[in-house]
Amino acid sequence: MQLILASTSKTRAALLAAAHIAFDTVPPRVDEQAILQALIAEEAKPHDIADALAEMKARKVADKYPTALVIGCDQVLECQGQIFSKPTDIDTARAHLNLLRGQTHRLLSAVVIYHEAKPIWRYMGKAALTMRDFSNQYRDDYLDRNWHQCQYSVGAYQLESEGIRLFSRVEGDHNTILGLPLLPVLTYLGDRGFIAS
Repeated sequence: MQLILASTSKTRAALLAAAHIAFDTVPPRVDEQAILQALIAEEAKPHDIADALAEMKARKVADKYPTALVIGCDQVLECQGQIFSKPTDIDTARAHLNLLRGQTHRLLSAVVIYHEAKPIWRYMGKAALTMRDFSNQYRDDYLDRNWHQCQYSVGAYQLESEGIRLFSRVEGDHNTILGLPLLPVLTYLGDRGFIAS
């Protein structure tokens, strides 16, 4: 059975590929920002936002490939009731890091799998990350060195590179932090016979 990752994320694709899973990648073509803003306006809870975005991505691709298993994913960063998006420019990234500095925030990574035009499985991975109280100078130097990478990451950091230095404590599965709770996904696919186990 064809397995499709409904995502443009190179990180998510790399996680699946490293697990030696055969899959195709299809961009979901959804307006994430418009959907996100609508859900925030409706005062949806952060985990509901992540789940809704993951489902919309899976459903969009599943409409074109109904016989495939389609994996939709999304991640939401929440800190003190505020939802953070990917920074639009380096000044926004600086502002995000200022707000997250010295605080503990949550990453919620949702996965929804579609088959035959309906959701057949969903999962929500959670992680808690505490940023240290870094200096303004280090913040600016970090962004100067890493902007080309962290502009694509919610929170303006990548834990798998220099972004780890921004933190004093990390609780949660590393793959969940990267945006794909891989172990639950592999367990589900293996238990149902979709992949060798």
